[in-house]
Amino acid sequence: MSLTAYTRAQRTTGTPRENEYRLFADVTRALIEAGESGNRDHKFFDALDWNRRLWSTLSTDCSSPTNKLPRQLRAQIISISIWVGKYTSMVALDRADIDALININRTIMEGLAPQQQPARPAPQAATVTAV
Repeated sequence: MSLTAYTRAQRTTGTPRENEYRLFADVTRALIEAGESGNRDHKFFDALDWNRRLWSTLSTDCSSPTNKLPRQLRAQIISISIWVGKYTSMVALDRADIDALININRTIMEGLAPQQQPARPAPQAATVTAV
């Protein structure tokens, strides 16, 4: 996933937050399928690479002075991205489990998920009295 593809994904219908959630869902689904297959084949490594590229793109975006996220949040995303890159190498070398990458993505998805708005009470019907 390149920066161009990430930008193209942002232009699809939905808010940027919804688009990011959808992208994380797709990448995480690929990681889950790769982990469940038990095969260390091209799909496994493609999923790892896709996830690493997603996080690299987020890191690049967060390092931009035009990024409007709070400075501390940007620093945290960059830090996670660095960890994802290193940990992905460990998974690729069969020295670590893919589940930690899946869990990180799920945590991010929880933060991106649409927040439930409290239900508003139904408006009271007007009472009509006969005169």
